[in-house]
Amino acid sequence: MSADQPPGPPPPGSTDPSEPDWPADPGLTLAINRMGSFDIDLHSRAMHLDPGALEVFDLRPDEYDGDMAVANRVPPEELERLDTLIAPSLRGGKDVYGAYFQIHCRDGTPRWLHTQGHVLRNADRVAYRVIGIVRDATRELDDAAKRIELVETRRRLTGMVRRVTALLARATTVSDVTDALKDSEALSNLGAVSVTLGIVDKGRVHLVSEGRIGLYVPELQYTRVDGQFPMSEAVRTLRPRYITSRDEFKRDFPPLWEHIEHLPVASGAYLPLIVQGRPIGVLGMLYSRHGGFTGEERNLLITLSSSIAQSLQRAMLFEQEHDLAETLQQAMLPHHIPEVPGSRIAVRYRAARAGRDVGGDWYDVIPLPGDRVGLMIGDVQGHDTDAAAVMGQLRIVLWAYITEQHSPATAMARASTFLHELDTERFATCTYVEVDLSTGTLQIVRAGHLEPMVRLGDGRCVTLDTKGGLPLGVADGAGRRGAADYPVTRASLHPGETFLIYTDGLVERPPAALDTGLDRLARAVRDGPDDIEELADHLGDMVGEHGGGDDMALLLMSWTPRGTAYDQKATSAP
Repeated sequence: MSADQPPGPPPPGSTDPSEPDWPADPGLTLAINRMGSFDIDLHSRAMHLDPGALEVFDLRPDEYDGDMAVANRVPPEELERLDTLIAPSLRGGKDVYGAYFQIHCRDGTPRWLHTQGHVLRNADRVAYRVIGIVRDATRELDDAAKRIELVETRRRLTGMVRRVTALLARATTVSDVTDALKDSEALSNLGAVSVTLGIVDKGRVHLVSEGRIGLYVPELQYTRVDGQFPMSEAVRTLRPRYITSRDEFKRDFPPLWEHIEHLPVASGAYLPLIVQGRPIGVLGMLYSRHGGFTGEERNLLITLSSSIAQSLQRAMLFEQEHDLAETLQQAMLPHHIPEVPGSRIAVRYRAARAGRDVGGDWYDVIPLPGDRVGLMIGDVQGHDTDAAAVMGQLRIVLWAYITEQHSPATAMARASTFLHELDTERFATCTYVEVDLSTGTLQIVRAGHLEPMVRLGDGRCVTLDTKGGLPLGVADGAGRRGAADYPVTRASLHPGETFLIYTDGLVERPPAALDTGLDRLARAVRDGPDDIEELADHLGDMVGEHGGGDDMALLLMSWTPRGTAYDQKATSAP
């Protein structure tokens, strides 16, 4: 005879008497309804079954003739497996064996049995007889299977919580939090057909994320905390609300039921997201299954909601700080670009959206006496409110020095000294260009910044080879820098040519080399629109197309000498 472990719960049978029969968990209830004994003569291969054993095999006495095949109750494949398992004991191995195997009852229903046998041997250790017991193990294995299923459910839900928690740990925006909840692997392990997230805002629940079964309903985008909705109830009571049937949805929440009646939804769980005793949001999950939620499921859902609450609060604070810093930065940039006769000027600024980070990029256009204009662009090191504050101060200082008619080199040197003496460890890069609009002459001063580019009349884009000094704020031992430290490069524009200065956020895409970004920019300028406003939009869109986690500022100027075909009204588009 042979056996194999049944699929799922039981492990392989063992011939080792020191190993207890599975399952060994003393807490598992064993229901042994039928048991009998057997006696096998290995020489004649006849097996005797007592009345109890006959009942276990679902046999009447007149149906059994001693055949070890047990009147075909044991399927051939089970006989083969049981033979393979018991053979080592018969050949001289251990004297005791145990195994699970399956039979088919008279009506064809399957039944799991467990057998334990003792091998008797002669003086030469040759097996001649086997005696033992056989019992009905169906109930036992059904109970064990349920325990295995419970353990598997626990493992699956615990894995889901771990995955979502890992995703939430990287979340820096509310959008990141909602993306974590929409993760397909986590959602499928959760068993929900829809997961929604609401944020509590001024007495209302604002739905910021909808599930995957098409539940979006404009009327549910904002609901009152005192409304007849499960999310509202969870927020009011600070307690989870579990709904176990469609009738319960219909009875307790009619305003919601009218929108979900047509959906395959039969139960739901709504958990308040609480931080420091205050509800900041609510998590809603819809299920297609009927029935309640086990204690294990409820505990894991509460654990999940706690992680979501902490991540959501962190993301909301990050966004608030970012919005504050971005507002501060925008307030420190020019509110409008002045019209400068003889030129057309366009600027663009794109803020990085990485949590609360905000950069210190800036630009400025300064009309000057004598048909001149000053163009400025720069970048303060760092991404926070301090960088934005330093940027504002530095821009004003440079504007003051330039409008006082200091030379470009002197204005840059004094700005560097100012930043060095400021109570900050920040430095900044900057390019300042003074343009004579009557001749197209350029005076360019660079402080550690990227070199300008020019789109020539034939469409080619070239980089201007310019001398440069150290970044602003990086001073000598005396803490000061002179005009000689910032050499001036002179160049000329021809009518219709476009001059371009920018910050590194436009071209840097780690881990790619800087030259790769510069080449990409040059091609974009060369192939871009002729109109300066359209060209500025075209270049600004590069940030969205190629990613980038840094701010970007861009300033373009086309020289349009008065009295020429290029003479058009200057425009600006901040």
